[in-house]
Amino acid sequence: MLSWLLPLHEATRLASGVFTLLALGFIFLAACELHGREQAPAAPLLLAGSIGFLFHAHEAQPMLATLTAHTAAYWGLTQLDRRPLRGASWFGSALGLGFLANGLAAMLPLLPVAVFVVWRSAHRQRLAMLLLGSLLFACALAGGWLAALFVTSPEYLAAFLQGELTQLGANGQPLLAVQRLLLMLPWYAWPASPLACWALWAKRRQWTTTPLAMPMFAFVVSLLMVGIAIGARSAPALLLLPPLVLLAVPGVASLRRGAANAFDWFGMITFSLLALLAWIGWCAMVFGWPERLARQAVRLEPGFVGHFSILGASLALLGTLVWCWLIVTSPRSPMRGIMHWMAGLTLFWLLIVTLWIPWIDYGKTYRQVSASLAKALPEKRHCIAGANLADSIIASLDYFDGIRTILATSTAGKKCDWLLIHGSPRDGSSPAASGWRKVWDGGRPAERRDADRLHLYQRDARRGGSSPGR
Repeated sequence: MLSWLLPLHEATRLASGVFTLLALGFIFLAACELHGREQAPAAPLLLAGSIGFLFHAHEAQPMLATLTAHTAAYWGLTQLDRRPLRGASWFGSALGLGFLANGLAAMLPLLPVAVFVVWRSAHRQRLAMLLLGSLLFACALAGGWLAALFVTSPEYLAAFLQGELTQLGANGQPLLAVQRLLLMLPWYAWPASPLACWALWAKRRQWTTTPLAMPMFAFVVSLLMVGIAIGARSAPALLLLPPLVLLAVPGVASLRRGAANAFDWFGMITFSLLALLAWIGWCAMVFGWPERLARQAVRLEPGFVGHFSILGASLALLGTLVWCWLIVTSPRSPMRGIMHWMAGLTLFWLLIVTLWIPWIDYGKTYRQVSASLAKALPEKRHCIAGANLADSIIASLDYFDGIRTILATSTAGKKCDWLLIHGSPRDGSSPAASGWRKVWDGGRPAERRDADRLHLYQRDARRGGSSPGR
C-alpha cells in the first residue's frame, strides 16, 4: 500500500524500528502492572541494554514483530485481574498478530503462561471464558489471512501449513538446544540475567507472589518451548528476554549499594574505553594514523580506502559528547547503573554505524560480487542451480541484481544449464569431472581461498552434466 512512498527494503527497516519501540513500550506497561510505576522504568532500560536485543534491533528481522507480540501479550495477561476484558483483548490481538508475523511455533509459549495466570486467579471461571474468547479472536485474526490465502493460492497455504507442522518436530535434540540457550543467556541477556538471579535470591520468600511467579513460569516455559520447537539460535532467543526482564526489575531496586556502584563503574569504564577504541580505529581508517593500525585495517580488507564523512563524524561526536555529559551529570539512583549501561551500549552501536560501517560494508557486502556475476551471465538464461549457498548469499544476489537460484538437488535444479557453488560441493564431487565448465569465480576482498569464493559453471553440452550434491 505504501510502495509509492518507500521501497520495500526501506519500509522493512522502518518497520523494525517501530516494532523495537513498541516492544520497549509494552514491556514498560507490563512492568507497571507487575511492579508499580516506580520500578517499571527499569524494564525498557534492561531490554534495550541487553546485548542480544541490540544485535537484532536494527535488522529486518520478523522475530522483532514476534517479540513485540510477546511483550503486548504479557501486558494483557498482567491486566486480567484488574481489567479482565481489556487484558483478554490485548492478549488475543497479540496472539493473532504474532502468528501472522512469524507463525505458530513462536507464539506457543504464551498459551501455558495464560493458563497459569488464569489458574492463579481468584476468578478462574470468568477469566477462563475470557481467555477462550481471546483465543477465538486470535483465530479470527489469523484465519482471515489463511482464508484469503486459500482462495488466492491454495498450494502456498498447503506448503505453509506443512512447514509449520514440520517445524514443531524438526529439532531432534531439544535438550541440547535448551542447554545451548542457557549457556548463551549470561552474555545475550546481560545485564538482565544477573539481576534476575539476584532478584530471585533477594525475594526468595516471595516466589509464590504474582510479580515473581508469572515471569518465572513464563521464562521456564519459553526456554523449553523455544528449545524444542525452534532451536538454539540467536533470533528466537529474543523471546526469552521479556520474562527475564520482568523478573529482573525488582532486582534493580534491591541491589546493594556496593554492587550497584561497581556495576555502574564497570559500564562507564567499559563503554568509555570502547568509544575511545572506536575513534582511534576510525582515525586509522580515514587519516592513516596510527600507521600500524591503518596497515592492519587494509590487510584485513584489501583495497579499502577510507573517506571522511561530515555527517557521520558529526553524529558520532554528538553521541560521544552526550555520553560524557550523562556520566558527569546523572544523579545517583537505583536506575543509574542500567541507564549508563543502556546509554553506553547505544553509544558504541552509534559509533560503529557512523564511523565503521563503510569498512564493515566493504568487507561484508556482496554488491561487487553480484555485479561481476551478472556480467558473466547471459541476459537470456533458463535457470541457475545453486549448491552450498547460504541464505545471505541467495538474498544478496536476488536483491542487488535479480539473480535467483534453484536448489541444485531439486528436480528443476538438475535441468539447469548454469551451476553456482559456494566453495566445493559437500559430497566431494568435482563439477568439472561431472560435465561442467567453469566460466567465472569471485568473492569479497578478503576471500582469497577457493573454499570461500563463488564459482559459476556452465553445462558442457558435449558431455552433459549432473548437479553435484548440496
